[in-house]
Amino acid sequence: MAEHLSQSELDYPFKLLEYFNGFRVSKVIFSACELGVFDLLLKSQEPLSAQNVARELSTSVDGMERLLDALVGIEILEVETTDGAALYSNSDVANLYLARGSTKSLHDMIIYQSQNIYPLWNNMVDAVREGKNQNEKTFGLPSEDIFQVIYRSEPEMLKFMCLMNSSWVLDGPDIVTAINLSSFQTIVDLGGCTGALAREMAKAYPSSSVTVFDLPQVVDMAQKHFSQENDAVVFQAGDFFSGEVPPADLYILARIIHDWPEEKCLILLKKIYNTCKPGGGVLLVEAMLFENRRGPVMAQLFSLNMLVQTEGRERRPSEYTHMLNTAGFQNIQMCRTGKSYDAILATR
Repeated sequence: MAEHLSQSELDYPFKLLEYFNGFRVSKVIFSACELGVFDLLLKSQEPLSAQNVARELSTSVDGMERLLDALVGIEILEVETTDGAALYSNSDVANLYLARGSTKSLHDMIIYQSQNIYPLWNNMVDAVREGKNQNEKTFGLPSEDIFQVIYRSEPEMLKFMCLMNSSWVLDGPDIVTAINLSSFQTIVDLGGCTGALAREMAKAYPSSSVTVFDLPQVVDMAQKHFSQENDAVVFQAGDFFSGEVPPADLYILARIIHDWPEEKCLILLKKIYNTCKPGGGVLLVEAMLFENRRGPVMAQLFSLNMLVQTEGRERRPSEYTHMLNTAGFQNIQMCRTGKSYDAILATR
């Protein structure tokens, strides 16, 4: 194996050290978001010193200076020195993706990762040993009903919904145009949460009607916190596992199938197939693994997250084909977007 390594890799394990320290980089970004660093620097009309940032955010000057320097080191903040004083400002990336005010902000996604996902990953060794999620060990809640954990309080539900909203603001435009869906006149997004992906669908296909179908408490929260004036999306309350699904030409299951084991996924897919008319179908939105098990790394990490948090997993194209064929679907198109999530369209 050594013959495949460069001399620099043999002399010093740069890549390994980068991986070892990955969690530190994550916590630098998480901490800055939770403290409000990027929001403060965005609002400021000029670069700020560590002393000013610390005073505004009620932190120690020493701790803030170290945090700001680390953010400069990973090229998220800019620094300039004037008369011996270091003055910090946001990079364009920080303004666009890390401050709350931006339309493309990932702030809510980062907060959820920091406060919910990171604690779960502290128990990854136990998850691998036991082959089950770590909700009980992490949060002291039964592991059998994963959404009872995720929706355990109104603040927790809102935090999760903000995460989902951020995901589709970022990836939604690529997903809805990955495969031409213009032939479907009525579209129902099952488990559509805040309606963010459904709104992208409505923008891309204005002649289609788009409905979000989700649990009553989720619909209530969506309409309370994420409603938009002249919204092109309709919300309908229900439970797609225990009840019927509304009629539609196309059903969307975005980040739904990866939550569950195959037998539970098949129950839902067969229900959709039986409700579909000829020509109707289902669009799965998931992070597809490669058949050769060599990536994508992001999807492999997502699959580990499904282990530690849910009952599901990410899957390879052949696994999706098998499930869809077993449910009755025959015509399957797959499109890798090159982003976090891919599109799989199956029709009958």
